[in-house]
Amino acid sequence: MNQIKIWNPFKELETFQSQLSRFIGDDWSDVSTETKTAFTPKVDIYEDKESYRFKVELPEVKKEDIKVECDHGVMTISGHKVFENETKSDDKKYHRIERSYGSFTRSFTLPDAANAEMINAEYTNGVLDVKVAKKLLGTAAAKKITIK
Repeated sequence: MNQIKIWNPFKELETFQSQLSRFIGDDWSDVSTETKTAFTPKVDIYEDKESYRFKVELPEVKKEDIKVECDHGVMTISGHKVFENETKSDDKKYHRIERSYGSFTRSFTLPDAANAEMINAEYTNGVLDVKVAKKLLGTAAAKKITIK
C-alpha cells in the first residue's frame, strides 16, 4: 500500500548542511539555531456588558518590561522579552531555539463606545489582562424640550 509522504524542504537543507559539515570538518549546526525570532504576543479580545477585555500572553516577561498606553483612541501594549542567554553568563550551547524574544508592540483602535479614561491592567501568571470600560450611554435623565 502506498502512503502519501509530505515533503519537507528544510529536511533536505539539514541533510545538505550535515554533509557539508562533514566534508569541511566544521560543525555549522549551531549557527542557524541561535537565531532569535521576533516576539509577537497572542491576544484574545472580547467584550461584556461593562467593558472590552484584552488578554495578552506574555510568558517570562517581567511586569516592569510591559507598558500600556492610550492616545487618540489607540491603545498600545509594548515591552521586551529578554533572551535568557542575554541575562546569564553560562557556557550554554543551544541546539534549538524555538521560543521568541525581543521587543514587541501591539496597537488596537478602541471602539467609540470605549472610555479611554477608564483603563485598568493586571498582570498575573504571564497573562496581561487589560480592561477598557465602556462609556455609559443613555444614562442621562430624560429631558423635555420646549419648542419656541
